[in-house]
Amino acid sequence: MNNQELSRKVPCSPVGLMTRVYKFILPEVAIELDKWRREAEQIPDEELRKQALASIETKKFHCQGGAVYAAANLPEKHVLIPLIVAYQTISDYLDNLCDRSTSLDPVDFRQLHQSMLDAVTPGTEMADYYAHRSEKEDGGYLERLVHTCRSCIDQLAGYKAAKPYIRDLAELYVDLQVYKHIHPEKRETALLEWWSKQAHRAPHLKWNEFAAATGSTLGVFMLFLAATDPSLDDQAASSIHASYFPNVCCLHIMLDYLIDQDEDRLGGDLNFCNYYEDADTMLNRIASIVEWARKDVTAIPSTSFHRMIIEGLLALYLSDPKVSEQQSVRSVSKRLMKRSPMTRLFFFVNSRWIRKHKNE
Repeated sequence: MNNQELSRKVPCSPVGLMTRVYKFILPEVAIELDKWRREAEQIPDEELRKQALASIETKKFHCQGGAVYAAANLPEKHVLIPLIVAYQTISDYLDNLCDRSTSLDPVDFRQLHQSMLDAVTPGTEMADYYAHRSEKEDGGYLERLVHTCRSCIDQLAGYKAAKPYIRDLAELYVDLQVYKHIHPEKRETALLEWWSKQAHRAPHLKWNEFAAATGSTLGVFMLFLAATDPSLDDQAASSIHASYFPNVCCLHIMLDYLIDQDEDRLGGDLNFCNYYEDADTMLNRIASIVEWARKDVTAIPSTSFHRMIIEGLLALYLSDPKVSEQQSVRSVSKRLMKRSPMTRLFFFVNSRWIRKHKNE
């Protein structure tokens, strides 16, 4: 097998995956993020500039984690890494804008997030994303992020089959961002009304778990990867969508909320882990979601790669320094890590190493 054939082969072992991550993924993600940091530094409006820079600095691990999907098709990493980093950077920037917002207007939030729909829908006219807020002058930053996504998508030979499933996930994501950022007294009612219309899609999940699932970008990234295949058809794209949403996506965001509980409490932000009766219930539900996710990915090719994604999620979040700072989270983390498979422990050690050396 030559080097080209090896690079196309999906890694099926933790060592093989992390070798690619260290050698190819992390360095190229750093290059992309440096480019967007320089762009953000030129934003004229002080508040928009502040939030754009903060999102890159504090949430870079979202891009690092998402870009792992490019390790499954190295010959296409020149398309997948810029695409994943740009799309995730839009998500993180807008999340900052809405979390720390000068606005509580749902119309404003939906208009901002139209950029995420435009990013995955090449050929449509871009909207005025800041039309409903006072801060408007971003120097074209958000439009350039959208344009980068579209340019990369134009190079994905199988995108036509993936597009409706990517749009579905993007539309759910936008709905969540609107409802979770409105006035605190209205959030839960809006989310429950939304859930009442969507519950049939995931009857095994509680409303807060379904909402969490819609907040993940992993399903979109997996479909970007699948769209590098010119033979991708509707049946395969639909199967990938069903294998990731809702359970893999739900696990991703529930772990994110698990470690952010203190931070969200201080910031007055909604946290979906706060809706369980107690820590034991939360632990049992997350453990169930892990098993559902592991079962779901057996339905698609390269199951071992997707199993590694699941173990990597657990390792990435449970190795976060925030865990040790919160007694209740530390307890849940220990119980989730107890009797972990070697793969999870391997990724746990690697996640800590990457964090320790992130500024080198």
